[in-house]
Amino acid sequence: MMNKTNRLPGGKPQGPREVAMSVLHNVETRGAYSGLELNQALQAAELSRPDAALATELVYGTIQRLNTIDFSLGKRVKGWPNKIDAWVRSLLRLSYYQLRWLERIPAHAAVDEAVRIAKKRGHAGIGGLVNGVLRGLLRDGLDTELPANLPAIERISLLHSHPEWLVERWVAEFGESKAEEICAANNEPPHASARVNEMKGTREELLSRMKDAGIEAASSPLAREGVIAVKAGNLGHSVWYEAGEMTIQDESSMLVAAVADPRPGMRVLDCCAAPGGKTTHMAERMRGEGEVIANDVHPHKEALIKQQAERLGLKNVRTKTGDAMNLSETIEPLSCDVVLLDAPCSGLGVIRRKPEIKWNKTADDIRSLSKLQGRLLEQAASLVKHGGILVYSTCTIAPEENENTVRAFLADRPDFVLDTDWPEDVLSPLRGAGIIQEPFTGMIQLLPNMFGSDGFFIARMRKQST
Repeated sequence: MMNKTNRLPGGKPQGPREVAMSVLHNVETRGAYSGLELNQALQAAELSRPDAALATELVYGTIQRLNTIDFSLGKRVKGWPNKIDAWVRSLLRLSYYQLRWLERIPAHAAVDEAVRIAKKRGHAGIGGLVNGVLRGLLRDGLDTELPANLPAIERISLLHSHPEWLVERWVAEFGESKAEEICAANNEPPHASARVNEMKGTREELLSRMKDAGIEAASSPLAREGVIAVKAGNLGHSVWYEAGEMTIQDESSMLVAAVADPRPGMRVLDCCAAPGGKTTHMAERMRGEGEVIANDVHPHKEALIKQQAERLGLKNVRTKTGDAMNLSETIEPLSCDVVLLDAPCSGLGVIRRKPEIKWNKTADDIRSLSKLQGRLLEQAASLVKHGGILVYSTCTIAPEENENTVRAFLADRPDFVLDTDWPEDVLSPLRGAGIIQEPFTGMIQLLPNMFGSDGFFIARMRKQST
C-alpha cells in the first residue's frame, strides 16, 4: 500500500472531508503550514460555511490529537503508520477524530463517507480496510485505553497528544500537574477575541451593539480593550471590523502594547511588526499622535501593516522593510522613546492555534532561536533613548527564549535594567489571578491554561539615563 510519490490520487478534493484529507496529507508530506494550506483549499473548493467549518475542525483537531489517534490506530492497522499510504493515513486519522470527538455527526454517516472517499481515490481493497477499521472502533469503543502504570511523561504524551520531549520539558519546568494542564489547554479551541479601537469608541459601546446584533460577548478579564465573543462567527467579517472599530487579536498579545505604554507624541519602533496588531495597538494608545515605525523583513507583510493602519484610521504609522538585525543602519541610534522587539520564537504558546508546532519543533530549534533573539535584542537596544523603554516579547513558554535571554542581555548591558513600572490596568488582573509573584521583577510568563489565551512572555526594560 506504499505510495512512493506521496501524491494525493483522485483529482480535486470535493466536500469537507476530502478537503480536510488533502490538507492533512500536504501538511504531513510537504511540510505545509496548516493555516495557509487550509485557506487555499477552502478557497479552491468553494464550500458552504458549515462545510468549511467542518473541514477546519477536522484539520486542526486531527493535528492536535495526532499522538492519541496514532496510538489507537496502531493497535488496529498492521504496519501503522509507515506502511500505509499517506492519504489513507490522513483519511483514517480524520475519520477517527470525527467519530471520537465530533459527536454531532452520526457515526454511520462518517464511516460511509470515509469508505466512499477511500474507494473513489483508491480501490475496493482500501475501502474495505477503512470500513473494517472504523466499524471495529465503533464496536469495541473509541476511548484510548492506556497501559497501566505508565510513567507520567508517557501518559500525558498519549492522553493529551504532545511529543514526549515537550512534556518532559514542561514537567521539569512547571511540575507534573501544571504540565498536564498546559497540554490539555492546548487542545481546547481558541475563543474569539478582539481589541476595541478606543479612538473610535468604548468597549462598553461596542459590547452593547454586539448584544443588539444577537452576539454573546463580554469584556476580557485580562486586557483593557479586549472583547471575548462566543459563537460569533468570524469577527473579521463583521461590520465593526470593516469600520475599523476592532482588530482581531489574542488577549495575551494585547498586553504587549499595554506594557510598552507609549504616550502621544513619542517616537516608537516595532522591530518585527507583521501582521501589525501590536503596531496598531501602540498607535491607538498614542491617540494617533507621534510616530510608530513598523518594520518587517517581508515586503508583502509591510503591505498588510499598511492596510491595517488605514482600516483603523491611524495616521501615525510609518512602515518600512528591512532585516531587524540591520535597523541601526536606517534608524538613528538612541532616537526612540519606546522599542518593541516581538521576537521570532518557537511559538510554543500558540499550539492551540497552530497545532503542528508541537510536532515540527525541536529542542535544537529553541537553542538556535535563543541565540538569534539575543542578537536582535542587542540591535534593538542601540535604538533606545536614554531613559527610554525596551520591551521584549515572545509567544512561547521556553525559558531559554524568555527569561534566560533577557538575563543574558542584561548581564552584558548594565545600562539597561528591568522596569516594574507597568500600567495598573495590566498588573491588576494578573495580581488578581495570582500570576504575579512578589516582588514583581518586570517580567511575566503567561501560560495557555491561565486565561484561555495564548502563552506569552513579556519583559519591560529601561535604558538608564547618563
